[in-house]
Amino acid sequence: MKRHTINLFLTLAVFWLLNSGHYSTLILLLGTASIVLVLIIVHKMDVVDQESLPLYFPRNIFSYYLWLIKKIIQANITVVKHIWLGNNSISPILKKIKISQKTDVGKVLYANSITLTPGTLSIDLVGDEIIVHALLYQDVESLRAGEMDRRVSKLER
Repeated sequence: MKRHTINLFLTLAVFWLLNSGHYSTLILLLGTASIVLVLIIVHKMDVVDQESLPLYFPRNIFSYYLWLIKKIIQANITVVKHIWLGNNSISPILKKIKISQKTDVGKVLYANSITLTPGTLSIDLVGDEIIVHALLYQDVESLRAGEMDRRVSKLER
């Protein structure tokens, strides 16, 4: 809880400083007072945890984003190729895929990563399964192989 409070304080402080643009003593004191007031309120509401923080970045999130961008570009090329080849080249499929994420943040990140990748769409997330629609059968098979699942699970640690 203490770590989350510190992260929330730092996030609010940076947000305040970026939006304020004024760095006089009075403005800084008023900003600090308003942040402390917000922290008191959120603690009384008992809503400070890892899932309520506006920003949650594990150390390796940027390498995951770079990998995801690469996958998005590759999927775009594949989708364009199949658009040119016509309807006979696609094999739409709807499948349930088991996931290994434990936290809600991890599950949502995985589902959103699937949706961001062209040609695939997360339709429903229930428990430890995601229902995925894909334009190509091989896209579902690559999700079942689990590389994206493993990478998102690493972020939860």
